[in-house]
Amino acid sequence: MNQTIDVQNYNKNYSLMTIILFWCGLVILTSMYITIPLSEVFSHAFQISSSEAAWIGSSFSLCYALGCLLYGPFSDRYGRKVFLVASIIGLTVVTLALGFVDSFYGLIMLRGVQGLVAAAFAPIALVYAGEMFPPHKRLTAVGFISSGLLMAGIVGQVFSGIVNEALGWRAIFFILGIVYGITSVIVMRFLPKDEMLRPKENVLRKFKQMTILLKQSQLLLAFAITFMLLLTLVGMYTVLGSYLSSAKFGLSSQDILYIRAFGIAGMLLSPFSGRIAQKLGMAAVLRGGLALAAIGLLALGFSTNLPLLVLMSVVFVAGIALVTPVIISIVSQLGGNARGSAISFNAFILFLGASTGPILALKLLKTENYSLSFTILGSILLLGFLISLFLRLSARVPVVKNERAATLPTE
Repeated sequence: MNQTIDVQNYNKNYSLMTIILFWCGLVILTSMYITIPLSEVFSHAFQISSSEAAWIGSSFSLCYALGCLLYGPFSDRYGRKVFLVASIIGLTVVTLALGFVDSFYGLIMLRGVQGLVAAAFAPIALVYAGEMFPPHKRLTAVGFISSGLLMAGIVGQVFSGIVNEALGWRAIFFILGIVYGITSVIVMRFLPKDEMLRPKENVLRKFKQMTILLKQSQLLLAFAITFMLLLTLVGMYTVLGSYLSSAKFGLSSQDILYIRAFGIAGMLLSPFSGRIAQKLGMAAVLRGGLALAAIGLLALGFSTNLPLLVLMSVVFVAGIALVTPVIISIVSQLGGNARGSAISFNAFILFLGASTGPILALKLLKTENYSLSFTILGSILLLGFLISLFLRLSARVPVVKNERAATLPTE
């Protein structure tokens, strides 16, 4: 059986597949973050408060989180690539339609639909990588996918800020719609179809499997850490944008874009997180990454000069970039035979955190105390570090020799 699989994998261009999956993660998740720098723009355009404007972003991430629960079980039954292609085509249509919206509630509704359609990518791509890549290439593939998902948090903000300044906010959706259309063609043409024999299992049984996962205490601890990752990432950038434009720094929107862009340097660690885990162990990388992110975030609250502020934001992002691929591998390992459902639920929790981030950040900003805001966000990650101490993890990441042993990276 393994010899047959090796022959099938022989002609696959894994480097190209990795690049495509990275690109898809980057551009698809960009839509989640494009509204973070546009709070004042939407407030002025629709005559609404900043709290109401935050729902333009939260509606996307909340529906994205819910969508992560839906696609995994269906792709288990009908295949991965078909859902990837269909979702990107649907995303193309919805994104272009957003450029024509004239009402606030219409924008929220379509952003929700956009999030629901976009949600197919993260859980399906991670399982696809586990099924289509040989064991020694999986961690690298998942690292690049995670890197794309995380990098979108910064690229989305920088992209929307630049386009809004030059062409207005509607052009953001028109340009993204065109990008998604091109991406759907690339996926159809160059991403191999997953031609695996799939059992004709009842889809409802897969959904019931997710409820069973909630009875496993170790998985609940991992999910708690997952929830904190994008919550603090989105929350930090929401608070940071307000802080940099305040009287203390008085930076222009263009200057703030440049500072956001520095965070990409921290994201570059994500593709190598798996390799570092193979050397040091998952526990060390998980706890070290959480500690690094917490230190960076707490230090932001006490940074009195701009260079130190920028440096600490990069340190925080680097910590998040280290943790994200590792927590996916941990959830995969803890999920056992239900690892596909576990990964889908983990994606749901991850983006539920993303939808909570801006809401929490805006409540913190009402205190008008930036130091307190960063300290509270940093304390959340410190709590995550404490939770990680209760996770029972092996000293080294196990390397899977049997191709059928896992549907996601556990090595």
